[in-house]
Amino acid sequence: MGWYVRADGLDLWTEQVGTGPDVLLVGGLGDTVESWQFQLDGLADRYRLTTFDNRGAGRTAMPEGPVSVEAMADDAAALLRALDIPSAHVAGFSGGSLICQELTLRHPQLVRSLVLQSTWSVPDAYLRRWGLFVRRLVDTVPDERTFLESFFLDIYTARAHNDGTVDRFIEDALAFPHKQTPEDLKRFLDAVLQHDTTDRLPDIAVPTLVLAGGRDSTSRPELCRAVADAIPGARFAVMEEEAHQPFQEIPDEWNARVDAFWRETEPRTA
Repeated sequence: MGWYVRADGLDLWTEQVGTGPDVLLVGGLGDTVESWQFQLDGLADRYRLTTFDNRGAGRTAMPEGPVSVEAMADDAAALLRALDIPSAHVAGFSGGSLICQELTLRHPQLVRSLVLQSTWSVPDAYLRRWGLFVRRLVDTVPDERTFLESFFLDIYTARAHNDGTVDRFIEDALAFPHKQTPEDLKRFLDAVLQHDTTDRLPDIAVPTLVLAGGRDSTSRPELCRAVADAIPGARFAVMEEEAHQPFQEIPDEWNARVDAFWRETEPRTA
């Protein structure tokens, strides 16, 4: 279903499904279009959803030169323009939420509303040390399965580990043919851990919803709340029993929340 879109000199692997108001979905560390599958399946009857592999992830190559959140935000902007999408509801999680923040700040005319899942403006000491832990994990684990089993301890709830959900995610990841290189993963990780939007968040002027997982040990609720507090008029909600990626663990509930937000920001008769 996907294809390459030439956007500002970079070939971005892109998928687009559905009809209706435009939505752009932006993934996080190492995540590809497949990370949004529950949204592509669950919301395509109401929206035209576009998502893509970030530079250095999946089927999009990592270009030469420095990696920065600003550059990845410009990738997203170039993609929207290449697809003749004048503006979109934009949603991202984790590192992808930082790309969405930067996209809104650098290209405000392209963003109709903003959903930030598991976000932060600047990493605190704990989050920075967690990032360094992931870096060490990449360098020391014997194989991909061991990395995923270890990394996912901080990404998904104990519930998902115990009921087999995480095991299914791991098997899907192991079977995925377009692997991210360890070096590209570390370059993305370094970029998001060095990024800081704290002083510029008050410049965001679109309707914004910030969602946190109450059991998220990385981008914890207090980090998410600080983002919401800095954006004028932003809404903040904690999904108390969820971790870092509730849009995958409880997609129906997550989809309903963001759908209600988008419907409110763009009233329709349908």
